[in-house]
Amino acid sequence: MGLLSLIVFVPLIGALSMLFLKDDARGRDSARWLATAFSAVPLVLSGWLYFDFDTASPAMQYLEKLRWIPAFNIHYSVGVDGLSLPLVILTALLSFVAVVASFGIEHRVREYFFWFLALECGMLGVFVAQDFFLFYVFWEVTLVPMYFLIGIWGGPKKEYAAIKFFLYTLAGSVFLLLGMLALYFAGEIRTFDFVELAQQSRGMAMGMQILIFLALYVGFAVKIPAFPFHTWLPLAHVEAPTAVSVILAGVLLKMGVYGLLRVSFPILPQATQWFIYPMTVIAFINIVYGAFCAMAQKDMKRMVAYSSINHMGYCLLGMAALTGVNAAAGLSGAVLQMVTHGIITGSLFLLVGVLYDRAHTRDIDQFGGLGAKLPVYTGIMTVQVMASLGLPGLAGFVSEFLCSSAPSDRRLCGCGWRFR
Repeated sequence: MGLLSLIVFVPLIGALSMLFLKDDARGRDSARWLATAFSAVPLVLSGWLYFDFDTASPAMQYLEKLRWIPAFNIHYSVGVDGLSLPLVILTALLSFVAVVASFGIEHRVREYFFWFLALECGMLGVFVAQDFFLFYVFWEVTLVPMYFLIGIWGGPKKEYAAIKFFLYTLAGSVFLLLGMLALYFAGEIRTFDFVELAQQSRGMAMGMQILIFLALYVGFAVKIPAFPFHTWLPLAHVEAPTAVSVILAGVLLKMGVYGLLRVSFPILPQATQWFIYPMTVIAFINIVYGAFCAMAQKDMKRMVAYSSINHMGYCLLGMAALTGVNAAAGLSGAVLQMVTHGIITGSLFLLVGVLYDRAHTRDIDQFGGLGAKLPVYTGIMTVQVMASLGLPGLAGFVSEFLCSSAPSDRRLCGCGWRFR
């Protein structure tokens, strides 16, 4: 088993180990520590991956490719490059932090960590898969664990939030499946390999490219979430446990942006160029609408949730520069924004969770004068909030500056927008 397979499937082994623990005090403690250990292993291995990764090479590295379903030319194919490596490390880091933050879970502890580790396996698999069918399998694996994590361990409206998340994501997955099958049957050689699909799509008719692109876009936009597919996110965040909110904002939203960059853009370049203007408009709506909605919230968790819609808009804006002269800056900004948003917003959800665990409310109006009583907490919260708004000198500023400045040199007419 290769390094990437270990990173992906060690959490799944940890999830299965939960089935052999007893449902008593000792079993619950064992579940907590086993989950910590099995989430620490991918973090350590991803650290090794980072230091051993050849940053000078644009090629896919640590490739593993095995025949899986020969009748349909489906392979177990995994690898990492400069796009997927940061997200693998981010997923491993936030999963470990979220497991530690879940030690306060007292209800159905074994089941909680079973679903949590299964979710980590699915998320890591999405970021390393190089076969569209394998990508889709991992994509769907993340759906069921998140549904149960919200629906069982969430807040007062947990069932409604879980069902809304499930239906939105399931509807998006249907469009994703249709787009995947269309790509499979449109090629002369039936394959799900990303590289081969990109080569075969060069001769595809423009109309077909646009239809497939739109199908894939809907599937990915639900996860981002891009306007108008965003309405499931605030409720899911408010009702989810703190650690689940960290994963939801820190990792799951990145799957949609990553899907566009990994699948739609390289495989359907002409349709991507056609969709640049609408994507730019949607990005601006996400940024402005998300910011105004966040300003109107009194529930701190809902406020951070709406700020995530705003920050994902910056990712879309940076991606919209992929056909301009600042393509490298836009792509770098989008990837960096995914990483910085995951760390910053994950920490904000943890900080809000600290208050909720002690005061049992998230209403901002109830915390007047908190700085005088909790100066250290207030200092940490201030730094994270400043990072979230993009204060110069902090990571959020760098990524948002790259995303917003990359499209600035474009002409407003449609001339000259060519792939480099």
